Amino acid sequence: MEKLNAETIKVIDEIVARHKGKQGPVKLMLHDVQSKCGYIPFEAMLKIADACGVSVASVYGVVTFYSQFTTQPKGKHVINICMGTACYVKGAQQLMETLCEECDCKINETSKDGLFSIDATRCLGACGLAPVAIVDGKVHGNLTDPDTMRQLIRAIKVSE
Repeated sequence: MEKLNAETIKVIDEIVARHKGKQGPVKLMLHDVQSKCGYIPFEAMLKIADACGVSVASVYGVVTFYSQFTTQPKGKHVINICMGTACYVKGAQQLMETLCEECDCKINETSKDGLFSIDATRCLGACGLAPVAIVDGKVHGNLTDPDTMRQLIRAIKVSE
């Protein structure tokens, strides 16, 4: 388990204190911790469990159930590739391979330079635009030509 710095611990403590005693506080706290820290460290799960009077296993269960939560720090640019049926049939696997090559990163990991995180996800609800990627929250559809993804990644690299 990584050791958190004092500033991160303070942020987590403030979030827990703000939501303690409210209805459904676990998910609210988790959202806020991830928003502020970029991920949910185990220490935050311990504090949330204690504040809410539930087990750490219960909090961990929420974190691992919902795909929007992560226990690992993400890169500056988060890319989700839909691997649902419609996207897969229209070339999502090739899109993923191109992306991993261009970012020098594996699926569900973060690049060594910390610039990109690539996540394979299930249906993103945009089947009519298949194959689909979400880059930093923006939907990109009809990515049947791998060069389109290459150009997008290269543009991000240039802007950095």
